[in-house]
Amino acid sequence: MASTPPTNEAFLREVDEELRKDQMQSLWQRYGKIAVAAVVLVLAAWGGWIYWQDRQIKASGIEGEKLTQAVEDLQAGNPDAASAKLNTLSASDNEGYRATARMGQASLMLQKGNAKGAAAKFAEVAKDDDIAQPWRDLALIRQTSVEFDTMKPQDVVTRLQPLAVKGSPWFGSAGELVAAAYLKMNKRDLAGTLFGEIGNDEGVPQSIRSRAVQMAGALGVDAVQLPAKDTQ
Repeated sequence: MASTPPTNEAFLREVDEELRKDQMQSLWQRYGKIAVAAVVLVLAAWGGWIYWQDRQIKASGIEGEKLTQAVEDLQAGNPDAASAKLNTLSASDNEGYRATARMGQASLMLQKGNAKGAAAKFAEVAKDDDIAQPWRDLALIRQTSVEFDTMKPQDVVTRLQPLAVKGSPWFGSAGELVAAAYLKMNKRDLAGTLFGEIGNDEGVPQSIRSRAVQMAGALGVDAVQLPAKDTQ
């Protein structure tokens, strides 16, 4: 009995399957090695990223321990040991540890009477674009405080005026220095007004507000007195 010739549909399906096999074979011969290489590169890059992350976490943990040890050295009255650890951390890739270490170095220099060195360290933090702005602002205020007696009053005002405004987290600290600079410039009205604003700002630390109220009163500005601290 003669076999039935394949239908057009069955024939076309067979041709299509063979064509796909030929195409896949051709593609593998042409691009197979490249595809394998690409997969290997992706896996290598992924593995490298995981390794880098692991190293970063471990390094951060080690630096955290070193910073803790430096603080403990300071509390134990061993500034030299603390200084050695802070010197290492001051070059850290972690902006928080780097800023903390440099601020600590500056404080140690101040304790030793090295105001110029301390100001330079604070300036390093203030000018480091990779460090978060709050750290930089604090360092700028500390730098200005150290340099205040050697600076021109107008330079103090120019440097800190952007921070000495209501709503700024540094209004009290920066404003106090700006008001003091106004006094050195014999601008008592500006100084009194600013001291009064600081004294009336509940967002300013109480110790700074207390001083500001006293200064404002001495300059003839009626500032609201701070309520007594609850000792209970």
